[in-house]
Amino acid sequence: MSADALIALLRRLNRGVAYLVGLLLLGCAAFVLADILLRQIGQSFGGTDEISGYVMAIATSWGMAYTLLELGHVRIDLVRRRPRPLGRALLDLFSMVATSAVIVTVAIKCWPVLERSLTNGSRANTPLETPLALVQGPWFAGWVWFAIMCCLTTLAALAMVLRGDTAASERTIGAFGEASPP
Repeated sequence: MSADALIALLRRLNRGVAYLVGLLLLGCAAFVLADILLRQIGQSFGGTDEISGYVMAIATSWGMAYTLLELGHVRIDLVRRRPRPLGRALLDLFSMVATSAVIVTVAIKCWPVLERSLTNGSRANTPLETPLALVQGPWFAGWVWFAIMCCLTTLAALAMVLRGDTAASERTIGAFGEASPP
């Protein structure tokens, strides 16, 4: 599979994930709204703050891969604007290698959190007593997904640079909305 085809596939997969995360967030918003309406008549589901916090943690871990492939992460590109296309591509690759290393480390460090909850049967110290593994499992999976996306995107961009296509690399891992270099 070519690097361009891989990136196209990853973008399609992450758009699907983004739709699912969006549905999860809409469902959470509907749940909170229903609870607010119930409070007007003296009732409540209870725990909406806890559940919405869990949903946000899961949505964030899964949404970061989509943001990566859509060039939506914040970048400080003061130095990046100066070099020619190959120099920019090399800076972008360095950025992606660093990002991949950090995210792989985060994903690895998330596992013991989930493992401890599974081993101990840990529950939230809240009135809902939510089994933490039910929340930490999807949260961990989102970090693993993000780590895989970072690594595959980095490899695809490296292949683009090695074949001399710095423009494709820029479209894949460059800084979004950048003005033309001076």
